[in-house]
Amino acid sequence: MEYLQLEPNAELPKRTKLQPFKAVLILDEKVEPEWQEAVSDWLVASGCLYMMAWGQNCSSWDDSVDLSNLKSCNFGDIPEDEFVTTTWHENEPLKEVFWFAKNVAEHPTVEIENTLLVHISWSNRKKSLVDGYQRT
Repeated sequence: MEYLQLEPNAELPKRTKLQPFKAVLILDEKVEPEWQEAVSDWLVASGCLYMMAWGQNCSSWDDSVDLSNLKSCNFGDIPEDEFVTTTWHENEPLKEVFWFAKNVAEHPTVEIENTLLVHISWSNRKKSLVDGYQRT
């Protein structure tokens, strides 16, 4: 499990080495639609195969990552091993999303061992979020 803080509109890192991975998006800030699209494209291109969004405007991230997954396959059929499952958790405590990520979130055809906590925020909360994830 790794933690990545992204400030809104920040330059995105190179693709992650965690492929394939699950991503828990912790959305403390609202972002511009163009940057949300860029992050969604980056997640799909980096090997995210299961995305769980929690926080501000989380349902729009579900749609955004779905669209990025379709774009990555030229809006055609998505091969089973490239399909990104997406969920949003609007009215749930973050602790429950962490539990879901560890105990329920499984890809139908690809074994996923890695998890990336993507924290979109102006402030770094690595210690508390990583501790919260590990305690769940």
